[in-house]
Amino acid sequence: MADHVAPERRSFIMSQVGQKDTKPELSLRRALHRLGYRYSLHRRDLPGRPDIVFPSRRKVIFVHGCFWHGHGCRWGKLPKSRPEYWVPKIETNKERDNRVLTELHDIGWDSMVVWQCEIRDLDATVRRVEYYLSR
Repeated sequence: MADHVAPERRSFIMSQVGQKDTKPELSLRRALHRLGYRYSLHRRDLPGRPDIVFPSRRKVIFVHGCFWHGHGCRWGKLPKSRPEYWVPKIETNKERDNRVLTELHDIGWDSMVVWQCEIRDLDATVRRVEYYLSR
């Protein structure tokens, strides 16, 4: 199945996809801040530059986009066009994610992944994060 968007337009669309300060990330950060949690953002000295960092607790949170990180939900499905490009791309992202989580664990940091689709029920996600932070 061919892409219905011209290659130049597709390139522009893809260039607009952000890596930080995404809507799901901002939603979670605002909710946590309202509850009194304070954190650092995108620490370069940690593997994978975690989205939200709680240095005193040595805990980090990654907010992953379902499509880009190969989640099993309906938003994580691969496109039907160009599977020869997308399958290795998403697999490489998943391998990197696993490597980063292992590296963080090895240096004494706990990590949690929050998926974009989970943010749709923000209250439940925030409760899950609060439980994670309290352990």
